[in-house]
Amino acid sequence: MESESDTGTGYVQSLARGLLVIRAFNEANPEMTLSEVARATDLSRAAARRFLHTLVHLGYVWTDGRVFALTPRVLELGFSYLSSVSLPEIAQPHLEQLVSEVHESASVSVLDGTDVVYVARVPTSRIMAVSINIGTRFPAYATSMGRVMLADLPEDKLHAHLDQIDLAPLGPHTITTRAELIEELARIREQGWALVDQELEAGLRSIAAPIRDRYGRVVAAANISSHASRTTLEAAHEDLLPPLLDTTRRIAADLAVSPQSRAVVR
Repeated sequence: MESESDTGTGYVQSLARGLLVIRAFNEANPEMTLSEVARATDLSRAAARRFLHTLVHLGYVWTDGRVFALTPRVLELGFSYLSSVSLPEIAQPHLEQLVSEVHESASVSVLDGTDVVYVARVPTSRIMAVSINIGTRFPAYATSMGRVMLADLPEDKLHAHLDQIDLAPLGPHTITTRAELIEELARIREQGWALVDQELEAGLRSIAAPIRDRYGRVVAAANISSHASRTTLEAAHEDLLPPLLDTTRRIAADLAVSPQSRAVVR
């Protein structure tokens, strides 16, 4: 029988399982039956039922009696995070200035597990098959922002991160071997920026630089993304990188004097 009590180490299993149920819903599975939720979370049907009906009672899940789906109220959970940190608010005007200068889309993301999560964005035109919004997630290993954040990880944490992922070929040029990715991260660490050419999706080129806190730690990253038909690799380096580096320096400077800057340290 599954315990729902504190394990004695401060880890509350019932809370963890409730969040697991919420995270089971995604773009591929926006609606699920009780059995499907149980399979997706590796919970028993009885446990899955308890968590689902609790979430229904709290307003985070809707049901018609057969299928379950998240409600817009779950956005409150993400909004609470965004409201508690100053990074998105600080970054947004800097991104707007950057986009007005380079006429390409720009974003800021943070590292969450094995993914990057977008927390600020100023788009120009849609250049990916999927829409990118606040909260959008992509595998960190195949993105320019993810790589500048991975490059800052201590060696033990980097290898632990790589142990959790499958280096799948997402685009025509995706790095798919661990040795090659580690070599690329070493290069990024030395030069201070990352350029990804059609690794996340065909036609997408992106250049990113780290955003550091007052202690020099990388807490986020900013990028400029463009379509390969508009921007050559040389142009990305010569025309996009300098204004991007200026932008990340300005964001970091504002973060350093923000009273909430400690909240973005991960």
